[in-house]
Amino acid sequence: MPGVVTLPAVDVTADAVPAALPPPYAGGQVAQGGSLGLLGGRSVMDSPFSTTSYTSQLIEDQQGRTAADTLINDSSVRLTTGSNGFDDTFQIRGFQVGSQDVGLNGLYGLLSSNRAQAQYIERIELLRGPGALINGIAPGGSIGGGINIITKRAGDLPLTRLTPTFMSDGNFGIHADVARRYGANNEWGVRFNGLYRDGEASIEDGNLRSGLAALGLDYRGDRLRWSADGIFQRDDTKNFRPQLTLSPTIPYIPSPPDARGNWYPGTNLRQQDSTVATRVEYDVTDWMTAYAAFGYRDGWNEQTFPDSRPGGADALGNFRVTNAYYDSYSETLSGTVGANFRFNTLGVGHTLNIGYSGLQQEAGNAYVASAISYPSNIYRPSPLPPVTAARTDPRRASVTEFSSFALADTLSFLDDRVLLTGGVRFQNVVVNSYSTVDGARTSRYDADATTPLFGLVVKPWQNVSLYANYAQGLTRGQIVGAGYRNTGDILAPYKSEQYEAGVRVDWGRITTAASVFQITRPNAVRTADETLAYDGEQRNRGLELSAYGEVLPGLRGLASVTFLKPELTSPTNPEERGNDAQGVPDRTFSGALDWDVPGVRGLALNGRVIYTSGAYLTTANTLRFDGWTRVDFGARYRTEIANKPVTLRASLENAFGEDYWLTTGNFVTVGAPRTVLVSASFDF
Repeated sequence: MPGVVTLPAVDVTADAVPAALPPPYAGGQVAQGGSLGLLGGRSVMDSPFSTTSYTSQLIEDQQGRTAADTLINDSSVRLTTGSNGFDDTFQIRGFQVGSQDVGLNGLYGLLSSNRAQAQYIERIELLRGPGALINGIAPGGSIGGGINIITKRAGDLPLTRLTPTFMSDGNFGIHADVARRYGANNEWGVRFNGLYRDGEASIEDGNLRSGLAALGLDYRGDRLRWSADGIFQRDDTKNFRPQLTLSPTIPYIPSPPDARGNWYPGTNLRQQDSTVATRVEYDVTDWMTAYAAFGYRDGWNEQTFPDSRPGGADALGNFRVTNAYYDSYSETLSGTVGANFRFNTLGVGHTLNIGYSGLQQEAGNAYVASAISYPSNIYRPSPLPPVTAARTDPRRASVTEFSSFALADTLSFLDDRVLLTGGVRFQNVVVNSYSTVDGARTSRYDADATTPLFGLVVKPWQNVSLYANYAQGLTRGQIVGAGYRNTGDILAPYKSEQYEAGVRVDWGRITTAASVFQITRPNAVRTADETLAYDGEQRNRGLELSAYGEVLPGLRGLASVTFLKPELTSPTNPEERGNDAQGVPDRTFSGALDWDVPGVRGLALNGRVIYTSGAYLTTANTLRFDGWTRVDFGARYRTEIANKPVTLRASLENAFGEDYWLTTGNFVTVGAPRTVLVSASFDF
């Protein structure tokens, strides 16, 4: 039937990909397609957007601990907070994407607001550019791109796997992965992933203790498909990776300190998240499928919150450190319901999608600051001053409600060689802000907007796909966090726009792609009076080149490069017109190879290079951070012990021990130090 994608068969193994997912491409590191939210599943060659879906094979072979460890394989993505920090904050196409904006099986607000652990992940789907029509508004309002986590499901063969792990300088762990299917046709599936690790990780005198339990259930019938997930995650971190501000008036940028150091000795972070979610699909007829999904998440954080303000650190690394308790919680309900229809009219195929989505999130916090500050230095840190006030329980600070209705149709012509997608989403945003002192409502806004989308795919040959899109993003007004004079205020909502065009070529075992894009949005900056405000417009224009697949038999590869111009087009200060946005690099590269060593069955070597150019400290563009290059090496050996499969893995990240700054402009931190990772997977 026109408009329906037929996927090739895939061999079933103990780690088989669930039937609902597109199979891996040659080399097994990237999938042949993925989900586009409202638009449903699409092969890469039929997508009018720039997307990549990374597989669990890549996650495991690179020994990823969180989703961030895999996403940095893409040059359009950079992590700006550093491993073992407060959270994983991404930058996609030059715009910030917070960890709270990572989706879970197509729903926002259900994953940990800090980081997504790798152990329950089957696929990591990356969408570059705004996707308001596809998935609706993200809770944090990110527009640079979207990240969606697909959870693991049981394969057709039983799996019982134990994996002891070690991470330098002394963090040990154990991961259990158990899967079974039941029923006459294996229609019922159960998969459990559990993790516990404890010990010093990448911060000197620090300790990272993590606990994870993830249960995935599913049913696959002739017409009915159902799944459910329960995820519990708890992290206790002593001395987490710090951030600070640099004074905007410094004459030069200080050298980054030792990556294992901690200029806030004595920090503590406790975080816990619990999630339950379910999804059901039913083929009402051969041409109509209805679906619904719903989830609930409850999470909290308790942390010491040291700060380098007012003023930030100087060129010699001197600053005055203050201390505070900053505790928070959030509760989220998220859901969607819809249907897609497949039919023909006058020889034109249609895939019509109708959907409604909603999200309600209550968030609260308690910020208790000390009246004491100590002189300190990033190279010779002082102990944190005591917090002079009593710790208090978090109280409600905001209630956010999103609701939206979307309609999209993909028209197929000339035997699916031309695919034209058009759609529109009507979205309503209601945000109420409350005083955490007396509970009184301090502000409210109720805004709505309509965001359109247009996409075109033309395949002049079966292995060549030309595409173009126009998409809008809608961002709720940001609630100003701690550290600004206008903390607690709600900024106005705003729209962003993207124009993109590209080409993909599937050479059989390798796929190459090139795209050009432009994204515009209002620019958020810290003003001279220490408030957060929008200042003019930021326009990011870029070129992305990528390739992935099996370069030669036994040699798998990923490579991508991004050239970006993050320009301020209409700043309040006319002297800054044409300057680069702060904290955004203009050149990035990611490349990885994985090689089966000839003559030694089961042995494979891998390596990865990540390069990021410098970025400006401020929009004045007077000071620029140095660029940096990180090199990783790894090896694995697959064998059998007592007729049971065993896989040994070893990795050395940041092999040359480079110290470098990571920055968003407002805050800086350092990248992770040289890190050794060792694991052994035993199948029973």
